Amino acid sequence: MIFDLFDNDYDEDGFRTCNVTGMSIHRSVENPVKVFGLTAVVALVVGGFFAIGVALTRWEFVGLLGPEEFYRWLSLHAWNLLIFWMVFMEIAILYVGGPMVLGRRLPIPKIAKVGWGTMVTGALVINYAIWTTEAPNQAPLLTSYAPLPSSPYFYAGAIIFILGSVVAALPFFVSLWQEKSWGEGGSLPLVTFGAFVTSIIAVEALLGGLAVMVYAFLWRIEILESIDAAVYRQVFWIIGHGTQQINLVAMVTVWYFLTHIVGGAEVVSEKVSRTAFVLYIFFINLGAAHHLLSDPVVSISWRIWNASYAFYGATLASLIHAFAIPAGIEAGRRRRGKGGGLFGWLTNAPWKNPVFSATIFSIILFGFVGGITGVVMGQVQLNMTWVRTLATVGHFHGTVALGTTIAFMGLVYFVIRTMFMREFRFGRLASLQPYLYAATMTAATLMLMYIGLLYGVPRRIHSVVRDIPGTDFSLSAAEPLMMIFGPFALLAIISGAAFVVVALASVLFGERKLPGSDLVPDEGVEFESDEPVHKFDMRGTFVITLIFLGAFIVVYIANWYLLSQLWSIGP
Repeated sequence: MIFDLFDNDYDEDGFRTCNVTGMSIHRSVENPVKVFGLTAVVALVVGGFFAIGVALTRWEFVGLLGPEEFYRWLSLHAWNLLIFWMVFMEIAILYVGGPMVLGRRLPIPKIAKVGWGTMVTGALVINYAIWTTEAPNQAPLLTSYAPLPSSPYFYAGAIIFILGSVVAALPFFVSLWQEKSWGEGGSLPLVTFGAFVTSIIAVEALLGGLAVMVYAFLWRIEILESIDAAVYRQVFWIIGHGTQQINLVAMVTVWYFLTHIVGGAEVVSEKVSRTAFVLYIFFINLGAAHHLLSDPVVSISWRIWNASYAFYGATLASLIHAFAIPAGIEAGRRRRGKGGGLFGWLTNAPWKNPVFSATIFSIILFGFVGGITGVVMGQVQLNMTWVRTLATVGHFHGTVALGTTIAFMGLVYFVIRTMFMREFRFGRLASLQPYLYAATMTAATLMLMYIGLLYGVPRRIHSVVRDIPGTDFSLSAAEPLMMIFGPFALLAIISGAAFVVVALASVLFGERKLPGSDLVPDEGVEFESDEPVHKFDMRGTFVITLIFLGAFIVVYIANWYLLSQLWSIGP
């Protein structure tokens, strides 16, 4: 049964042609993609389980866990969802964007197996270290800030996981080298180029992570007598924020890939889209500066440069993608005669297809919730009202949960139909699941932002609404919003569990069937015109862009107004 999952009909050379993408896929690539994808879903299950305790504790009407247990559960939730679920999926994306798109075998497949095994070992060690944390050690959370000590096993597990990730990525780099050495020349396909940029940012983040975790590990096993907390924080954010930038670029790559396959999108200008990816290489990790803006050891000039002028390069790149991808959908669908009126190209799209709906929700929600708030909280002055509050937790749920996780859910649905070649079990639930998760997680995320911004509820104390321990200060005014947050957080977890149920049931028990019109509803629809794609009308995207700009202006002004109230500006 299990081995059946990794056996498709290949020719004598181990290749098959995908009837959806037209790609020539080799067995050596397809099977590791399945393994890394399934492992990622397991990490999602683990992280989602611990999300239950976190949500029921943050919702202080229930107040499930005490301080010690809360920080342990929060750490396990963070590491499994922010790191393991994401990175295992991103290795799979590298294999898809590299050798699979290029129609090549996976180079050095044994290295891929070693990388996977090492990553799994590291993840298990980290989970064990966090779960068995005892005083004087502290549950590390995601930040694992020194000099608060965590178990040496935690740092050892992090080192192992990072090394495994680097090893697992090596076949991707070799496949690009083979393509440039043995190929016919020319540019890499856009999806491969996006995966390549993802890998560059990943290498930078992982090397920074390796440096900081080795530093902390040597301190914890007492080879180093002390650790410089300021140095640790600065180096830590190379990986602490860098891993989230890997998520961002991988997510954008998935957007281009899936909107083209299931939505009929055409790239309006590859040069512009490639330029945006290049801007990420130079500027995206500078966004990590917003974690350090309240640190006294960094100068004001450093703060202003990193949080404004330099960071604008990354913002420009995201704005380019934010226009290029929906414009590509609109132009591509109009080219196929699917775009009547201002938004006909969108309203007649395949919304019942969970691959499409998940991808579009990811684009919209990342942009309007995660993207706007990221730019706002990255400003030097506005950062002070965000960074130590639950609003920051809301922001990274807006990016990682509403953006990357929903996009990766769409990719998993796609892999189930095109690589496992299974029909969706609980088909109606599969169609509804992206809607349910997007709606409930959006509500929970917005409540976290409002609770943090309007009431200043801190994010590193497990119980705060009724009182902050050791003080007479009360934040009880935030309790009504917490009463909204709690139920929606639980509903979001249930919606995430629905994804897992559909995915695993489909893989294990779904009917084996080649994908067809249920996945690509416009299959066989010919272009109505031979005009270049950029000649087609994109006025719908232009209107959406104006709406986005208006939302950005409103949020930006509102945050400056809130800051002015804190500073008591004026008479």
